[in-house]
Amino acid sequence: MDAGKLYDVIGIGIGPSNLGLAALLDPLEEIDGLFFEQNTSFEWHPGMLIDKSVLNSSFLSDLVTFADPTNPYSFLNYLHKHNRMYQFFFYQKFNIPRKEYNSYAKWVASQLGDCKFGRQVTNVEDGTGDWYDVTVFNIETGENHSYRARHVVIGTGSTPMIPEDIKDEMNEDICHTSSYLYNEKNIKRGSHVSVIGSGQSAAEVFYDLLQDQKHYGYKLSWLTRSPQFFQTEDAKVGREIFSPDFVDYFQSLSFDSRTSALPYLDQARKQIEPGVLENIYNELYHRSIERKDPDVLLQPMTELRGIRSLSGGNYELTMHQWQKNMSYSHITSKVIVATGYKPNVPKWLKKYKDKIYWEDENTMVVGKDYEFLFKKERPNHLFTLTNLDQSHGTGATNLALSVYRNQRIINKIAGYERYAIQEDTIFQQFMPDEK
Repeated sequence: MDAGKLYDVIGIGIGPSNLGLAALLDPLEEIDGLFFEQNTSFEWHPGMLIDKSVLNSSFLSDLVTFADPTNPYSFLNYLHKHNRMYQFFFYQKFNIPRKEYNSYAKWVASQLGDCKFGRQVTNVEDGTGDWYDVTVFNIETGENHSYRARHVVIGTGSTPMIPEDIKDEMNEDICHTSSYLYNEKNIKRGSHVSVIGSGQSAAEVFYDLLQDQKHYGYKLSWLTRSPQFFQTEDAKVGREIFSPDFVDYFQSLSFDSRTSALPYLDQARKQIEPGVLENIYNELYHRSIERKDPDVLLQPMTELRGIRSLSGGNYELTMHQWQKNMSYSHITSKVIVATGYKPNVPKWLKKYKDKIYWEDENTMVVGKDYEFLFKKERPNHLFTLTNLDQSHGTGATNLALSVYRNQRIINKIAGYERYAIQEDTIFQQFMPDEK
């Protein structure tokens, strides 16, 4: 790591996206990269690594395979190196456990010397030439260092989204799903545990609580403002929207069309995997055989409006059943909010506000190769791997398509197609052939 060197690219944040980028750059002698992460080691959603929870993507959507199946950092090579190939073969599932994905990613990170942990990027400025000056704070030594790079890739991920009306109430009894495992023991000691929200994280937390309910004896509620407990689109043709072909089509639409299309994509992007819902139903069914009250409540069409602390360690939740337009009080002792995430946009990016094109007052224009579009064209690019919903739709957060993102970024940096972009990859088309 040379502070005086001009690197081809510096990545900010080391989550799956930038880790995959580093893995694809590793065999390329023509591109020098450097990656910084403020955490001291790689951890992927550590608060949600619940036992037996699985990825909602195939093992093929690892860090490298869709770009180069021969890359040594593939998941299959991880299995081979850890003498787990036969076990995985007999496991006979495409979806791998979340804990195993985390172990796989840590294994990759440990081998990439260009990935530096315990380093926080505090500033990025235009250099005196066609490069960026990147200021990095070393958390261990307390020192700042400056590095230069022709291109910068922002991979700062997301942060928990807490509704404003309950933000001040968050404590050890009221937590976001992202910190569930850190608070698990305290939560399970409660007399009544309530999960608020919908989506995969809410379902996984609820199922974990449901399985342990017999050991702890708490009441259990799952409340969501969603019209029902939707499962994700699982039809094979329907899943084709997670393809480079669809991302290219989506980006060709106008900003208004892209924005209005996002809710329709949520059925595939943000709903619950069928297997989790099936497990929940099966658990409840087996309990029903003896006709005992399971002390479980599942209620859709109900949103959280406020939280008030009561004496005795309980909380009063103001709930609103929006279809009946009826508000009521829900008394509970522990609350897990599954309210999703928001992009973690670096503060230093504000200095580029007037230099970059905007789609509206809140949304920057992002090009096909995931670069911000500057009003004055420049050869040194700022790429982003976060806040891509409006620009790239299903390509915003999907693990398989993160490899596609990295292919396009590498090709843009290299100036030629270093990793071939596959086209015509699906059976359907999204617009008629031109005549």
